[in-house]
Amino acid sequence: PLSARPQPKMAGAGRVCRVGALLLPPAWRLRAPGRAFGAAAGRGGSSGSGRLVLGAAFALGGGAGLCLAARQRLREHSAAELPAGSLQLTLYQYKTCPFCSKVRAFLDYHGLPYEIVEVNPIMRKEIKFSSYRKVPILLANAGSPLQLNDSSVIISAIKTYLISRRNSLEEIVSFYPPVKMVTEQGKEVLEYENKYWLMLDEKETKRVYPVKEVRVEEMKWRKWADDWLVHLISPNVYRTPKEALASFDYIVREGKFGTLEGLFAKYVGAVAMFFVSKRLKKRHQLRDDVREDLYEAVNKWVKAVGKNRLFMGGNQPNLADLAVYGVLRVMEGLEAFDDMMVHTNIQPWYQRMEEVIEK
Repeated sequence: PLSARPQPKMAGAGRVCRVGALLLPPAWRLRAPGRAFGAAAGRGGSSGSGRLVLGAAFALGGGAGLCLAARQRLREHSAAELPAGSLQLTLYQYKTCPFCSKVRAFLDYHGLPYEIVEVNPIMRKEIKFSSYRKVPILLANAGSPLQLNDSSVIISAIKTYLISRRNSLEEIVSFYPPVKMVTEQGKEVLEYENKYWLMLDEKETKRVYPVKEVRVEEMKWRKWADDWLVHLISPNVYRTPKEALASFDYIVREGKFGTLEGLFAKYVGAVAMFFVSKRLKKRHQLRDDVREDLYEAVNKWVKAVGKNRLFMGGNQPNLADLAVYGVLRVMEGLEAFDDMMVHTNIQPWYQRMEEVIEK
């Protein structure tokens, strides 16, 4: 890892979503659905109707993923207390933002109690306390309050804290300093050093990663999920006008919209995202049939896991398993998700992930 620098009590921001929504139960699932996930995308915009469409529709970060506007609610996950000490967690999210979904998958698998605050994607009043205006935001209190933002930083920092209690959470977060970078389009963004590293000593590292290759593999595929897999979501979900309209129909029914706002967001947003998805396809050099890119990526992941492992982590998921699962499940209920289940080899691994996280 790069040398760490002390940071203020706010950290993380690269892998984020700005707008989201829920989706219908998947058609491929034979058992009764226990929850509904989905995807749509958005970026904050100007005031008035333009802001509504942009806030409810446009793809974040060049189409990094789809995040959908859901009912604002606060609920607590009942789970076992931490073995030592208490860690109070509150997650500010859009329910089906892929980056928020990654964080939830991680917290749920590790049995960590946390509260969820669903953020209104237009006004975002729920996060008015923060100068950082994206999600996920995780407020953590392990003796002192701390705000973490970037999904991969959140996961790496909390995982490090669970394994090693030598350092405070605040000190651990300081090992992931933000760095300003300029994209090819000339846009200034924040990235985070060491975001895929767990900050462990030699003894802890050998316990978690018996051989070096295990750690390298996990980091490689966590990065792949952020840098490639998420870019396939928006073009596939909004591939056709029908698919775009189906996504926004559910956004309006489950989201926080007035009657007129809902009608406007449903039809104008669906049209907008259909055309945005075409630009994203070109930007990421996807094929004319973007399903082929999705199928190829998913099968590549399955091949990497292999036939002799239940998960990439072996008998239990590692952080790469949780990242890939968190990204893919935001498509549940959409045609793209059903097609993926039918035309790829992902289903056995995906169902194992569902079962182990539910346990």
